[in-house]
Amino acid sequence: MVQSVVSINHLQKSFGKFQALKDITFDVQAGEVFGFIGPNGAGKSTTIRVLLGILKANSGQATIFNEDVWQNAVAIHNRIAYVPGDVYLWPNLTGGEMIDFLLKLNHQKHSTTTDELIHEFELDPKKKSRNYSKGNRQKVALIAALSTAADLYIFDEPTSGLDPLMEELFQKHVLALKQQGKSVLLSSHILSEVERMCDRIGIIRGGEIIETGTLEQMRQLTRTQVIVQAKQSLAGVESLAGVHDFRLDSHVTNKAVFAVDTTQIGQVMADLAKREIVTLQTTPPTLEDLFMHYYNAEGAEDHDTK
Repeated sequence: MVQSVVSINHLQKSFGKFQALKDITFDVQAGEVFGFIGPNGAGKSTTIRVLLGILKANSGQATIFNEDVWQNAVAIHNRIAYVPGDVYLWPNLTGGEMIDFLLKLNHQKHSTTTDELIHEFELDPKKKSRNYSKGNRQKVALIAALSTAADLYIFDEPTSGLDPLMEELFQKHVLALKQQGKSVLLSSHILSEVERMCDRIGIIRGGEIIETGTLEQMRQLTRTQVIVQAKQSLAGVESLAGVHDFRLDSHVTNKAVFAVDTTQIGQVMADLAKREIVTLQTTPPTLEDLFMHYYNAEGAEDHDTK
C-alpha cells in the first residue's frame, strides 16, 4: 500500500465572507512529485500556508507525516524544506550568511552540497541581500532548501524570477530528489515545468480541486491533433464521432487538419486507413491543452481566490 506523506481532506478556508478554499482534497504519496497547478489566485498558496501551519483552516483535515499540520507544525517543519514564490531576505546579510541562517533554522549545516549548489546557480554569496534581484533571492532559498536533508520538499512558484537556464537546473535537482525517493509538492503555473517533472497533478480552480491524476489519465479527457493526407477523398471524416474543427487543406488534395477525442481515436484511425493514408501526423494533448480544457469549460467560475 502506498503511503501518503501529505493528506488533505475537504479543506476549507475563509477570510471574512470570502471563501478562498471551498473544498480541497488530495494527497502526496511517498517518493512522488505532485504538481499543484492553477492560475495565480486560484488558491495554491493559501493551501500551502495551511499545510505549513501559517493559516488555520476553517474546516476539513490536513496532515503531513500523519501529523496534524496546525497542532504539530514544529515537529513537521523539522522534516520539510520550503521555498515560497516571493523570498524576502535580511538586507544587511550576505547571500552566504542567509543560506547558512536558513540551514541552521532547519538544524542543518553548510556542506559541500551547498557549495556545489552556489556554484551551479551562479550566486555571489558575498553580495549583500539588499543588492540581489528577485531571481537571486529565489536562488538563496532554493540553495538552502536543496541543501537540506528533508523528507518532503514544498515549492510554491519556486522559479519565479529565474531565467530559463536556472529553471532547467531547478528541474534537474527536483528529478534528482525524486530518484532519491523524496516527496515533492510543486505549486506552479508554468505548465511545461509541471509536465516534465510531476508523477501526478492536481488542478485547482476557484478554491476547489477539479481533477487529480496522472498526466496520461487526464489526457484521455482532451483531444489529439491530426494532420492527414490520403489517396481517397476525406469527405465524411468531419461527421465521425469525436472529430472536431475539421479543415481541408486548400492547397493539397485530400489533406486535412482536425482534432479528435482521445476516446474515439481508434475508430477514426480505422476509417482513415480505408482511405489509404499517404502521410499522418498526430500530436498528443499537452498539459496546456488539458489545463485550458478545464478553465474554458462551460460554467467555469472566475478564479479570484488567494
